[in-house]
Amino acid sequence: MKTFKYRLMPTRKQREKLEWTLARSCELYNAALQERREMYTYTGKGTTYNAQANQLPEIKEIREEYKDIHSQVLQDVLQRVEKAFKDFFRRVKKGDTPGYPRFQGRNHYDSFTYPQAGFNIDEQGKLFLSKIGHIKIKLHRPIQGIIKTCTIKREGDCWYVCLACEVEAMPRTPYTDEAVGIDLGVSKLATLSTGDVIENPKHYRHAEKKLAKAQQALSTKKRGSHRRKKAVKRVALLHRKVRNQRNDYLHQWSRRLVNTYGTIVFEDIAPANLSRKAKPKQDEETGKYLPNGASAKSGLNKSILDAGWHQFITFCQYKAEEAGTSVVLVDPRYTSQVCSSCGSIRKKELSQRWHSCECGCELDRDHNAAINIKNLWLGRSHREAQAS
Repeated sequence: MKTFKYRLMPTRKQREKLEWTLARSCELYNAALQERREMYTYTGKGTTYNAQANQLPEIKEIREEYKDIHSQVLQDVLQRVEKAFKDFFRRVKKGDTPGYPRFQGRNHYDSFTYPQAGFNIDEQGKLFLSKIGHIKIKLHRPIQGIIKTCTIKREGDCWYVCLACEVEAMPRTPYTDEAVGIDLGVSKLATLSTGDVIENPKHYRHAEKKLAKAQQALSTKKRGSHRRKKAVKRVALLHRKVRNQRNDYLHQWSRRLVNTYGTIVFEDIAPANLSRKAKPKQDEETGKYLPNGASAKSGLNKSILDAGWHQFITFCQYKAEEAGTSVVLVDPRYTSQVCSSCGSIRKKELSQRWHSCECGCELDRDHNAAINIKNLWLGRSHREAQAS
């Protein structure tokens, strides 16, 4: 399955219809969620998707406006409620933070889906949506495979269509069959075991001043006013630009890596865990809070999220799967401390960026880690890797 995302160019009336459909879908989602909560409160038992879907014809008789929305769109809304509760119970059983399903506001409910029917691309290259009409679409690249689902998504003032297609795998022959180890970082986005470096453009850091100014202007606007709505759109626009810049940069480099190497090896890291806020420290005797480096940790967390490590690995994974190559994740422990030449452990602080060993190995800390990452996947000891 592969998703193709295209920009929509709706007319004013079509835009109003899309907004109206989103609002009705949001109402149905909240009503279905409320019904599940009340049923469990009064009966001790929940309900199912099938039971709620069977009520749709009765709902349409009471609320005739729902007749102007395709039936499968309404069914998909109920499927989202079902999925939200299944994910909730899965987290409970796993012992994670449960996160009970919440009601959605109109500004946060941003998409609706035609899961099987009610849409198509006509001969003129326009997108036809049942109950809405033909909308101009910007087909910047051809659609591949068989279209399975169609999702209409709102991002600020822009509208997009996401077409999930069933595509046959198209294996590619990479430039080389060799494996490459990659160490992800903050000052540099990635360092390869070959010694090459992918620079970190730091898109969020460059836009931080503009964002701060826009958010300050937003905080002074009265809630519900027209000026506040304009300020909200301004902040959303800046965030969307940063996200688009980051995605474009990561897409370009992930494509280059997949086209070049047969196997790409990353560390199996969890950016969400690495970017947690610093824990408070208390004096055992006085109970006073002690300095815990929260300010420095906050800046590091911001840089980690700005780099987009998880996104980079994900882009490489799906591109490699389509191309017939592979992306491998290895244990990240001691990759920065072990010498890639002799295998001895050389303890280094995070601020120490150069690896120097008694065996004579002198190289950049990240380059040393990238070599160790590659050797871990090869299943060889550091001495064996050096001898070969």
